[in-house]
Amino acid sequence: MFQGPLTESIIRRAIGRGLITIEIHNLRDYAKGTQRQVDDTPFGGGGGMVLKPEPIFEAVEAIKVRNPDEKTKVILLCPQGRRFDQEKAEELSGYERIILICGRYEGVDERVRMHLADEELSIGDFVITGGELAAMIVIDAMARLIPGVLGDPESPRKDSFSARVLGYPLYTRPADFRGMKVPDILLSGNHSEIERWRKEKALEATIRKRPDLMEKNEKGKDSQ
Repeated sequence: MFQGPLTESIIRRAIGRGLITIEIHNLRDYAKGTQRQVDDTPFGGGGGMVLKPEPIFEAVEAIKVRNPDEKTKVILLCPQGRRFDQEKAEELSGYERIILICGRYEGVDERVRMHLADEELSIGDFVITGGELAAMIVIDAMARLIPGVLGDPESPRKDSFSARVLGYPLYTRPADFRGMKVPDILLSGNHSEIERWRKEKALEATIRKRPDLMEKNEKGKDSQ
């Protein structure tokens, strides 16, 4: 599942330049028995299967042993976790190593949540097949914040949500497409006025589409 997203575009270049390293670990490699079983039925009954604690603990402990001095964060991707956002991506990009545990089936044994994971993250209030897709999103969001990954060092700072506002409207050639014209200000060459226009439009879009972001901005100001 990981091969496509991790071998294309920005992630591929970042890996090729040695700016980030991504390793995929198969839980079956850490499971015991001839069947290498990683899941089992839940105690107390109920439908579905639950990921067993042994292979997950074994995997995380083996990874940590290889580089014991690195600053490591162990994250369980699951519906119960805190909502992943740009602020969390910025925080996580400062870690030397992050271990992402991908939930599957009905979930994972509670002992993983209670005694192994440092934190739980969710990418939203909806159901997907497993934590692998969520892991790819987290990886992509963090990777672009690593210095040198993006060509323009200012790009992460200008991205939507970095300043808790949405992006401003973007236009490119042609200036007139089927009668739909680019705003005159963008063709004026007056960079200070263009910058002011962009800030105004970004603020308008945020107020109209995501007023919750504006509430966060106000709370942030109050706490300073």
